[in-house]
Formats: sequence, C-alpha cells, structure tokens
Amino acid sequence: MKPTSEILERMYRNSEEHSDGIYTRLYRYLLREDIYMTAYKNLYANKGAGTEGVDNDTADGFGKEYVNQIIDELKNLTYEPKAVKRVCIPKRNGKNASIRHSVIQRQTDTGCDTADT
Repeated sequence: MKPTSEILERMYRNSEEHSDGIYTRLYRYLLREDIYMTAYKNLYANKGAGTEGVDNDTADGFGKEYVNQIIDELKNLTYEPKAVKRVCIPKRNGKNASIRHSVIQRQTDTGCDTADT
C-alpha cells in the first residue's frame, strides 16, 4: 500500500497538470481510513474547524468510528452526503465567492462565483 502523503501529492500534482482529467482510482482511495485521518489532521489545524456546519456538528465529532461508518456506507453503496453549508462572500470585483465545507462535497448549482479570482 502506498503512503498517504505520496497518494495525496500525486493527486494534487495531477489535478494541477490535468484540470480536465478523469481520475479512475479516486473511489478506491475513499475506502482508505488513512486518507480521512490525514484530511482531518489538515482540517483540524485550521482555526475554522470548530465552526458548526448545517447539522450543528463540528470537526470535533470526527473519529475512527465515524470514518469506518463512511467507508462501510461507500462499500455498500448506501452513502448519502450531508448538505453542505454554503456562504456567499462579496468580493472586491462585485462578484460573490462561495465558501463551503463537508467531508465529501456534493456539486450543486449556486449563484456564487466559484472561481478564485
């Protein structure tokens, strides 16, 4: 099994180099507990990790049991993502930036500009 940091670095590099790429191994990575734990470690270092989501939950509720539940639901094809908390923040150019968070984000349509400009 490849180290988590190597997988994440390769995924990041590939997404930068091939923005229109198709990622055939992404699903199998979602079945690895270490990927979630690394993501949590990076998330929790962010001071916004204590901000409540739409279900009034914070990153503090994250743990091995929660990760295994997600992985089991993905394996059984019963996983349903939670709603994503979204806030539109006005930018200097008059457009809005969309801020959203979730363990696994679902793509939805908004009136917010999602570009980083």
